Amino acid sequence: MSDFRNKVVVITGGSEGIGKALVDHFLQQGAKVATCSRNYDKLYRLQALYPGKPLVIHSADVSKEQDCVNFINTVIKQFGTIDILINNAGVSMRSVVTEVELDTIRKVMDINFWGTVYCTKLALPHILKNNGTVVGVSSIAGYRGLPGRSGYSASKFAVNGWLEALRTELLESGVNVMWVCPGFTTSNIRNVALNKDGQAHGESPMDEGKMMSSAECAGHIVNAIRKRKRTLVLTFTGKRTVFMNKFFPGLTDKMVRKFFFKNGQLVK
Repeated sequence: MSDFRNKVVVITGGSEGIGKALVDHFLQQGAKVATCSRNYDKLYRLQALYPGKPLVIHSADVSKEQDCVNFINTVIKQFGTIDILINNAGVSMRSVVTEVELDTIRKVMDINFWGTVYCTKLALPHILKNNGTVVGVSSIAGYRGLPGRSGYSASKFAVNGWLEALRTELLESGVNVMWVCPGFTTSNIRNVALNKDGQAHGESPMDEGKMMSSAECAGHIVNAIRKRKRTLVLTFTGKRTVFMNKFFPGLTDKMVRKFFFKNGQLVK
C-alpha cells in the first residue's frame, strides 16, 4: 500500500512542468490532490486527464495573499485537512542588474518567496495536526547566485533561509520541512522567465533535451518526502555547483561567469 494513500497533498503551480508531474505521481499513489495555477485553462485540461480522481483545481496567483487564502480554504472545504504542502509555483528571470527594472525583481520575489510564505503559513495549522510535511521547490540559485538571475537567486536564497528557520522551529513538532533544488530540469519556467521589463521571454536558450525530465525530478521529490529528508539537490551539475561554491567560491565565480557569458554577453 502506498505511503500516500488518502493523504491530502497540496501543490502550487501544478498545471505544468514539475508541478504537473507531482500531481501525476501523487494521484497514482492514491493521494487526494489539490493544485493551483494562474492559468485555469491548463488546470481544466489537467483535471480532464483524471476523471473521477480526488483532484481539486483552483485558479490562484500565489503572489496575492487573498488568492492563497481562497485556495487553502477551498482545500479545507473539500478535503478537511492538509498533510503535505509543496510550494512549487515559481518564476525565473533573465536580465543583468544594470538593465533590469526593479518591478521585475519585485514580481519574482512576490511569487517565489511570498507565495511560499503565504501558503505555508495558512496550511501550517493543519500540517502540524498531522505531523505532515512542508516542501519548497527551490533551486541551485538558492545556494549560488547566478548572473542574469539576480532576483531569482535572491528569491530562492530567501526561500531556503526561511524554510531552514521554520524547520529549526518545528524540529520537535513532528513536522518535516524540506527544500529541493532540482538543477536544470525540463520545464516551462525558462520560456516564461521574465525579461528586464517583466515580460515573458517566450523562448529558452538552454538545450532541454539534455536535462532531467520533470517526471524523473518529481519521482525524486516524492521519494525524498517519503524519507522525510532535509534537503534534496538533484543532477550532477547541481551537486557539483553546490560543492564547488562551498569550498572554492572564487573559482566557482569564474566558472559560472564563463558558463553564462560569451564574448561579454549574457547568453544562458
